[in-house]
Amino acid sequence: MKKAFELFIIFFKIGLFTFGGGYAMIPLIQKETVDNKKWIEERDILDIIAIAESTPGPIAINAATFIGYRVCGFLGALCATLGVVMPSFFIILLISFALEAFAGNEVIQYAFSGIRSGVLALIIKALYSMYKQFKKTKTSAISYIIIAFAFLATVLLKLNAIIVIIICAITGLISSLIVSRRENK
Repeated sequence: MKKAFELFIIFFKIGLFTFGGGYAMIPLIQKETVDNKKWIEERDILDIIAIAESTPGPIAINAATFIGYRVCGFLGALCATLGVVMPSFFIILLISFALEAFAGNEVIQYAFSGIRSGVLALIIKALYSMYKQFKKTKTSAISYIIIAFAFLATVLLKLNAIIVIIICAITGLISSLIVSRRENK
């Protein structure tokens, strides 16, 4: 019960103090769960992000649920998920009442501009951290081809991200089957 409450508090703080969505939360989730609490290994964070990204729903909620479950079972998943969701829910509820009144305020516009800049920096940090972890794993030329395909397909061809994820997963599976057959011969 103590660990479940701790999960709630940690993910509540992450949800409360992180602007910009799930990708901006990844560095904080990693710092708290890997570095500070040592609930998961650093090498596991890339797998958790991949799973959280490939399942329906926001990445931060999926990651919180997955980590909570690993740390403390169903109760941990519930507490971590509620912790990461509650701040956003209450903040959005408050903002919805005040947004119309302050939407034209120049100071508010500058504040949101600054927040967007900070969020972009957090997303780039998360990308860099994921790339470092990716380089530590067993990679091949096909892995880099899949990365390039996914990027080009989503950015240039505007292909639906779900279709890209499915294509990448199938390509990775076929590639690993081919490699394992070659090794077994």
